[in-house]
Amino acid sequence: MTTIYLAGDSTVSSYPDRPVQGGWGEFLHRYTAHDVKVENRAIGGRSSKTFIEEGRLDQILSVIQPGDWLFTQMGHNDASKEKPERHTEPFTTYKSYLSQYIHGARAKGATPLLLTPVGRFHEKDGEYINDFPDYCAAMKELADEEEVLLVDLNTVSLQFYQISGIEKTTSYFMLSTGIEDRTHFTKEGADAIARLVSLELKDLGLTIV
Repeated sequence: MTTIYLAGDSTVSSYPDRPVQGGWGEFLHRYTAHDVKVENRAIGGRSSKTFIEEGRLDQILSVIQPGDWLFTQMGHNDASKEKPERHTEPFTTYKSYLSQYIHGARAKGATPLLLTPVGRFHEKDGEYINDFPDYCAAMKELADEEEVLLVDLNTVSLQFYQISGIEKTTSYFMLSTGIEDRTHFTKEGADAIARLVSLELKDLGLTIV
């Protein structure tokens, strides 16, 4: 049995006790191969930095096995300049922290995979805007340097919102419940993003989906 471990933030996290809110990691198992297990270790409010500082990466690395995968989506909280305990700089500390996920997985015989931060519901004049351009660029740069597989989830999610239209896209976010939240997904939205991730994995030729 191959296991995919997920390291990420609230957009990836599972919400089993919440009837409406979801994260894409909660639904990825629906789209993986029958012999693949998803272990979602993502948790809200964490950046590439704090996930490590709290020992959460070490917890994954203590159990991950050769042949397993470590998927990492970080960036939403890294971009929070108003919260210095979370914040990282894209082309320096962000890349440095992300490299620890890569090297840690490889040292255990597992395969790392990076995902750029999933897009927020930021629409202007009919276009959906990338709120994390430098973090996306830095992650792509690191993926090239380290020869790591990468899913550009930011780009494909923004394209998906564009195709879906404003009404449908609204239903994917907690904004649709009457709160001003353009970051977090409803269960429907989280499931849609999980499916997007699986399609990107198929495009990479991976047999885990």
